[in-house]
Amino acid sequence: MKLENLKNYTLVEKKELADIKSTAYLLRHNKTKARVMLIDNDDKNKVFNIIFRTPPENSTGVAHILEHSVLCGSKKYPIKDPFVELVKGSLNTFLNAITWPDKTMYPLASCNDKDYKNLMNVYLDAVFYPNIYDKEEIFLQEGWHYHLEGVKDDITYNGVVYNEMKGAFSSPDSVLYRASLHSLFPDTIYANESGGYPDDIPNLSYEEFLDFHRKYYHPSNSYIYMYGNIDFEERLEFLDRDYLSNFDYQEIDSEIKAQEGFNEALEIIKNYPLSDDENIENNAYLSYNVALSSKKNGLNSLAFEVIDYALLSSAGAPLKKALLNKKIAQDVGGFFDNSILQHYFTIIAKNSNESSLQEFKNTVDEEINKIIENGFNKESLNAGINIIEFRYREDGSSRYPKGLLYCLELVNWLYSDEKPFEYLDMIKH
Repeated sequence: MKLENLKNYTLVEKKELADIKSTAYLLRHNKTKARVMLIDNDDKNKVFNIIFRTPPENSTGVAHILEHSVLCGSKKYPIKDPFVELVKGSLNTFLNAITWPDKTMYPLASCNDKDYKNLMNVYLDAVFYPNIYDKEEIFLQEGWHYHLEGVKDDITYNGVVYNEMKGAFSSPDSVLYRASLHSLFPDTIYANESGGYPDDIPNLSYEEFLDFHRKYYHPSNSYIYMYGNIDFEERLEFLDRDYLSNFDYQEIDSEIKAQEGFNEALEIIKNYPLSDDENIENNAYLSYNVALSSKKNGLNSLAFEVIDYALLSSAGAPLKKALLNKKIAQDVGGFFDNSILQHYFTIIAKNSNESSLQEFKNTVDEEINKIIENGFNKESLNAGINIIEFRYREDGSSRYPKGLLYCLELVNWLYSDEKPFEYLDMIKH
């Protein structure tokens, strides 16, 4: 494949990715500066994804509502719900749209070439030419509207996203995840709820909704990904001819900024709902969260994955063992999250009590200080490295297409143009 002399694109970088038996290309569309990443290999399960940085300025859920709304008909496909028709009638191996705390993505996959091209067309038309400008009822349906069952009833709110987020905030795990994220980064866009707080969603106006689309759903703010056994030259020509060339370059401020460090640890208490038959005793969640540097790399990420295993998951994991032995909680876990600008580490004690908060914090500090002084158990570290390497090498073990999982590994591409393929080149570490 020769991409060096394409008329409408400039080749920025080419790299052999031996780990996944692929050749990777990073291109820039000349007119709009849209970023395009191609992963060329013999995988028949082809993946496409278009991603926009969509930093939320508040918690009205505008990014989430847009994610739903653009898939409710477009210029070429004006039917009410093309997404539902595709789910029912296409040969897709994956089809979805996802709102993250700072970005929105539209991934799809298919093993059939004609189906893949059709799905690409539908999704690109949806994001660039949605019917939302002509049909306010899409916003009312997917976002929020006033609802009245009968003339004597109280007026309530309704809407697909509004109801979805009411459900999300009834889950203690969801409340905890969101509270941890928002409180770790209080001076950044991560302090806002991209999915939308139910109390805030009705503050979103139709014009604000449209303005968000005008600002962020532009090729100049797009990251386009294609993976698999594909005629890339033909797809790039189609992409330019039918979509990208219809736009001019636009300077879009969607930069995600990092959080300054705190002078001291913050203590945050949030409530979550219990059902009438649940007891408040042993129903608290305690969480210890640490934000990491925004200057990250593949080696650091790998190290924190190993630390996560050795600290909380291995046989005799010291921190988990200490918390359980002291009966601070009935279950202990945690995770390392590298899906946003600043990676962060979370330790969670479930089925605990608020009265155990100080002992929980002291125990975490004590165990981490012991490890800093004495080191980890070497067998735990080796086991963690082996598990992570096996998972990394184990192609095709997931129910999701490989190309989609690789795309999710590459989200750091959205924060830096340096080393865009690093997270698919990890065996050396």
